[in-house]
Amino acid sequence: MDTVIQTTDLHKSFGPVKALDGLDLEVHAGEIHGFLGPNGAGKSTTLRILLGLARASSGSASVLGKDPWGDAVELHRRVASVPGDVSIWPNLSGGEAIDLISRLRGGVDDAAYRERKQQLCELFDFDPSKKGRAYSKGNRQKVALIAALVTPAEVYLLDEPTSGLDPLMEAVFTREVRRLSRENGASVLLSSHILSEVEQLADRVSIIRSGRIVDGGTLDSLRHLTRTEISFAQDSVDTTALAALSQIHDLAVAEGRIKFGVDSDRVHEVLPLLGSLGVKGLLVAPPSLEELFLRHYGDQVAPAAPEPTHDGAPHRRRHRTVAKTGA
Repeated sequence: MDTVIQTTDLHKSFGPVKALDGLDLEVHAGEIHGFLGPNGAGKSTTLRILLGLARASSGSASVLGKDPWGDAVELHRRVASVPGDVSIWPNLSGGEAIDLISRLRGGVDDAAYRERKQQLCELFDFDPSKKGRAYSKGNRQKVALIAALVTPAEVYLLDEPTSGLDPLMEAVFTREVRRLSRENGASVLLSSHILSEVEQLADRVSIIRSGRIVDGGTLDSLRHLTRTEISFAQDSVDTTALAALSQIHDLAVAEGRIKFGVDSDRVHEVLPLLGSLGVKGLLVAPPSLEELFLRHYGDQVAPAAPEPTHDGAPHRRRHRTVAKTGA
């Protein structure tokens, strides 16, 4: 499988602050790759290096076989991006800002472009006539998203792309990103701490902590790391046989239901017994990406080094609670 993004032993330091500590990341052609980790883990620094906006201290990085630092001009015509912190020109309208960003990327202002721009503005419920100073955070985010999506690209680097969007607009974003991969064959690196967003979209994920990848793979390959939750109505089922099984963990009764965890790769061994017991209201819940992340890395995440601002000075990002929905 072709590799479109690759970093090897990537390091980046800002004085005493170590933002990346030997990052090894690989994104394949045509895939949506989730880049998952808490704020401050090094996601934004990685994307800035891949965009040629920051230079690695050591190690290597390539995008489409090119050096992001040395070949930045060429790559920016083939790569679209959404930054983590969106600022737009206060005296330009939203539509003018989208056109300017598109022209900087080599976009063509033709009938197809104008039609696509209008379509995206309607999809994102965005008024392009207002001046930048009048836009809320969510509308500034829409400017960046529309500018990234309006002209075709081979690779999309998206840093917290749904920050400030409401759930309806998040659904539009999800649909458009799927379309990019399915219809255009584009590759997407989606950096996020919103676990449900990554779970909906990603073909593979890489989990970053303290500047290095600590786990990764397809969601199915990662689910073996935690347990599937099974529950059923309590009624008069004798749980003695269940309690004796080595595959079952944390058997408990709560709210009229019997609940327990099963090693995900051994669920098939437990289901026949449940059938013979005649259980009612059976629910089987595979582990979510959120559970994979929190159960296996939540208690290990030390306070991360502050990620640098765009001028290289480190700063602390405000902590945001990991949640299923919302930014």
